[in-house]
Amino acid sequence: MSEEPPATLDPERYYDEYGHEEWDRLEATLGGRLEFEGTVDYLERYLPSSGRVLDAGGGAGRYSIWLADRGYDVTLVDLSARQCAIAREKVAERGLENRVTVQRGDLRALPVDGDAFDAVCCTGGPLSHIVDEDERERAMTELRRAGRPNAPVFVSVMGRLAVLQNLVRNPTYHTGMSEIADTGAYTREFALEQTDEPGFTECHFFRAAELEAALETIGFDVETLVGLEGIAANVGERLEDEVLADGDEAEIHDVVRELRTDPAVVDWSNHILAVARA
Repeated sequence: MSEEPPATLDPERYYDEYGHEEWDRLEATLGGRLEFEGTVDYLERYLPSSGRVLDAGGGAGRYSIWLADRGYDVTLVDLSARQCAIAREKVAERGLENRVTVQRGDLRALPVDGDAFDAVCCTGGPLSHIVDEDERERAMTELRRAGRPNAPVFVSVMGRLAVLQNLVRNPTYHTGMSEIADTGAYTREFALEQTDEPGFTECHFFRAAELEAALETIGFDVETLVGLEGIAANVGERLEDEVLADGDEAEIHDVVRELRTDPAVVDWSNHILAVARA
């Protein structure tokens, strides 16, 4: 009998073990804060004034709680039992149980009715954890099914160029860089060819044009693409807060905000956000 692959390669097991770090990550680093700020900025721009919102792959509930605080009724669906438990805990701490429903479910078969939501969110990169192209298409079809006609849909994925830049610093993956550059696929088979101890889960890393084309194939009209970390991609994840003088972070946020829809900046970001409608 073959040995079971490392838990890090399976998205469900990875996020079960990742635990509260998923809740913390959007405020723990400059990069995380830029990702969160950019996402909620576009939510504020495109969300309807009220209604029901699906948070698909919502993890520990950061965006669900942000939405509920603003009066939306939210259904959070996530594959990880641990992340769902943390989300329920965070919702209860804030007294938002009447606004947020949390349930386990898979992006490829969402446990929700069709045409049920006034907006659909799939932020933080959950779509990137589906490595098979046909299954990603099924997941995007499910996002479209869940939303009412013309509902805004927010999808963020992990960017391929930022990952390749990171791999330059990691000799373990040098021989595999060209394959990721060509396909964006970080499968368990590929990972185990590179190392016995892969540090991250299976992923598909996107180019910006690829994300736009995939959504359009499903029938979405993509209204904008955004590079959430922008010019701070990768750097923002490694820069210690202690080196930021008073006012430095605000200045960085301003420049990132100014440039984050530039096509080159979008493609280089750790997380690429698409805002679309069916």
